[in-house]
Amino acid sequence: MHWRPFRLPMVFSLLLLSVPSIPVGEASLLANPISTTPRCGVRDLGPTGSSRAVSRYAYFPGQPRWARPTPIRLSYALSPTATVDYIDRSEMEAVMRRSFGRWARVIPVSFHQSKEYEAADVKVGFYGGDHGDGEPFDGVLGVLAHAFSPESGRLHLDKAERWAVDFGREKSEVAVDLESVLTHEIGHVLGLAHSAVKEAVMYPSLSPRTKKVELRVDDVKGVQALYGSNPNFTFSTLLESDISSASTVGRIGGGLRFLFRICTLNILWGLILLVLAS
Repeated sequence: MHWRPFRLPMVFSLLLLSVPSIPVGEASLLANPISTTPRCGVRDLGPTGSSRAVSRYAYFPGQPRWARPTPIRLSYALSPTATVDYIDRSEMEAVMRRSFGRWARVIPVSFHQSKEYEAADVKVGFYGGDHGDGEPFDGVLGVLAHAFSPESGRLHLDKAERWAVDFGREKSEVAVDLESVLTHEIGHVLGLAHSAVKEAVMYPSLSPRTKKVELRVDDVKGVQALYGSNPNFTFSTLLESDISSASTVGRIGGGLRFLFRICTLNILWGLILLVLAS
């Protein structure tokens, strides 16, 4: 089955990653109906699979997951032909290992790269236009990628986009970080929909030329509710990361408020001097 995306207007310059209200095996889209602002093309899901706003992590309808004997072991592969020629295959495979590895560290699911693409559980490839899955890509800064819920395993990236593995080398202003999108889409492949927590990998927005790959507490709680916890994982490191991020944001916000007060005082003092001079 295939769904038709519900499109909404865009008001911020953000790359939105979203998931539709759809049955098991259907796709998650990243779309952009206007100018050069990559845009979400479908509705977000609530914790029960409804289309209302989410309050934290969420799932596809019916909460599908990979139902395999434990410990779950999934294979993945990059298409031998559906790639881009400006990124070395070895670099793309390294990005994939890191992206899958982040999820494997928090749940009792292991991932290994398969030499047989057709036999792999998760198939990753770059495709252009109508590529046979009912969800055609539409060129630069349109639909960026889509992933399908368990146990489809399809993860497709739009070949027309300018993908980056290193922003130091890739200078395009509209470059999209491959690792950030892969990490997000693997969350969908595992069964996660979107989170309302802004710091989460599964939050539906990401600015161009931005890297956002570290799982946050909300991402971990969501995926662990489906698969359980990796026995070697603890929340302490993630909590420290979240606290550090919040502290940094707080310091930035405080500094901006201080600068605003200084500017306001300078303006008032200037007005007083003008009045006295007249």
